[in-house]
Amino acid sequence: MGRSGAKWGGGRVFKGTYRHSVDDKGRVTVPARFREILGDDSVLTRGLDGCIFLYPRPAWQELESKLAGLPLGRADARDFKREFFANASDAEVDRQGRVLIPPELRQMVGIERDVMIIGVSERVEIWPQTRWEEHARARSGNYEKLAEQLGVI
Repeated sequence: MGRSGAKWGGGRVFKGTYRHSVDDKGRVTVPARFREILGDDSVLTRGLDGCIFLYPRPAWQELESKLAGLPLGRADARDFKREFFANASDAEVDRQGRVLIPPELRQMVGIERDVMIIGVSERVEIWPQTRWEEHARARSGNYEKLAEQLGVI
């Protein structure tokens, strides 16, 4: 998923970092570049590292298929799927380019007002601004080491 030629995006990926605010109704404006890739139908769920994941429907469907292949006999697989799908909800971008983040998800990751919206290949991540800043600061010295370990560059 998310690589050039992936079914869902035809090679288009989410990239970039944007600062936005959540309004009183729990809506956040999705950057225009991201809206073009998301289309009309997307899914929000609890992410990893204290953020929310936002997937375009085709990428979500690919991920659903992958998760369906996890062994039912493994408790860790059942627990992960439970958490991942129980916290998922359909998301529509409204005419003003906003998506509603359910209160439970906002509370789960600690989103109050200011957020960072990060493009991460096949998905968008929505972070509480302070958590993103802490995460980025803590990981900034690892960039080269991670590239080496993963053999990606």
